[in-house]
Amino acid sequence: MYTGIATDVPRRLDEHARKGGRGAKSLRAKGPLELAYQTRVGTRSLALKVERCVKGLTKKQKEELVSTGPVGDELLGYLGLVSDTGA
Repeated sequence: MYTGIATDVPRRLDEHARKGGRGAKSLRAKGPLELAYQTRVGTRSLALKVERCVKGLTKKQKEELVSTGPVGDELLGYLGLVSDTGA
């Protein structure tokens, strides 16, 4: 299950799908990608922290995250993070 951050999710998925594009090399032979989950978290700094935490989850934990679909501060709480936006 791929995890990443982007300011423009449809553009980023397209980059991963295009041959010779700027997508991750590990995804090029995996076939079509399907977006399973996305949410806004605030700053790029916070997004990088969320990405690092999600990448550290087991496959089962990631599947649970996708199925419950926490958004914003709910996701931060799920991962044990605190918002750096002051909210």
